[in-house]
Amino acid sequence: EDQVMESGGGSVQAGGSLTLSCVASGSAHSTSTYCMGWYSQAPGKGRERVAAINSHGSTMYGDSVKGRFTISKDKANGTLYLQMNSLKPEDTGMYYCVAGPYCDDLRRGYWGQGTQVAVTS
Repeated sequence: EDQVMESGGGSVQAGGSLTLSCVASGSAHSTSTYCMGWYSQAPGKGRERVAAINSHGSTMYGDSVKGRFTISKDKANGTLYLQMNSLKPEDTGMYYCVAGPYCDDLRRGYWGQGTQVAVTS
């Protein structure tokens, strides 16, 4: 089965931290060797890319999370992580993991169902 599955969301106070995890299986797992990333969707807004990592380990971050979030991937098992520090209320939203062949066109990849992050002030 081609699947991407996120975990680790929850509710945290502003200034706190959360770590999201993502595992890909089936064709999504094969594709995930090229590029994986995280998108967020705040209530009433569109999805925007938060961070991505390619097969060479190069990382890309959205301007709003630079210096606060860290994306990483366990090479042994392919698990993707997003370490989120210094969380702000505006970070609240659904976070989606995506696995795709190209970081420049990651939206076309395999999407997970999302995990909810709520940051309270």
